[in-house]
Amino acid sequence: MNELLVTSPDVSGESAGSLRAVSFAQVKYTWPGPSPFTLSIAGFDLRSGEKLLLLGPSGSGKSTFLSLLAGIVVPDTGRIEIAGTDMAELGGPSRDRFRVDHFGIIFQMFNLLPYASLIDNVLLPLRFSKVRRENALREGPLEEVARKLLVALGLDETVIASSKASSLSVGQQQRVAAARALIGAPQIIVADEPTSALDRNTEGAFLRLLFSQSEKVDASVIMVSHDEGLGGHFDRVVRLQDIAVSQRGARS
Repeated sequence: MNELLVTSPDVSGESAGSLRAVSFAQVKYTWPGPSPFTLSIAGFDLRSGEKLLLLGPSGSGKSTFLSLLAGIVVPDTGRIEIAGTDMAELGGPSRDRFRVDHFGIIFQMFNLLPYASLIDNVLLPLRFSKVRRENALREGPLEEVARKLLVALGLDETVIASSKASSLSVGQQQRVAAARALIGAPQIIVADEPTSALDRNTEGAFLRLLFSQSEKVDASVIMVSHDEGLGGHFDRVVRLQDIAVSQRGARS
């Protein structure tokens, strides 16, 4: 397990440019409204296959950062390249398709379908992404692929076969959400404080399972949190205030 190491966001080393899964350059975005919030990011890179923890307190702009990263919003100025594609050059429907093809997202509240089976919850992204569906089909029948992924993430076969998502514990729901994010080999896994309701031992076990499965599909992982105690699990730790400047109130 790595020690906590807070680093600069720059990619270094030979052929670093070819290793970038995500690249922000001179990005600025202002949420509209009577009290706008502006986030400016001079530069940020996420390497292919890297496991990165982005730290920031509540209200620091983490949600805005994730919205920019996933193409939910586009910057007013600057470039955000994901797998070599400038998100600002894509229209809204194209960004939605790109997101589901390239991103697996683990939400803080998991956002499972409460009365659907665990298998159906895991397979949900494949309804919207032909790319991920084809990736999953290379591994076998889709329901079997989903089941194996749930087992690999620590769920019992009996629970998988007989449970609805609403009947699961928080830890079990977390594993289903991770399987849903991982299925179909997306390139980037985004985790929005998914361990906030877990004790330290349980969150460590979950992260080890998540990382072992993300490595199998060669996915980068970026997890956003306020918890510095998680840093030892990651390849790199970056503080949001070290890469971004936020401003509330009048437009700049």
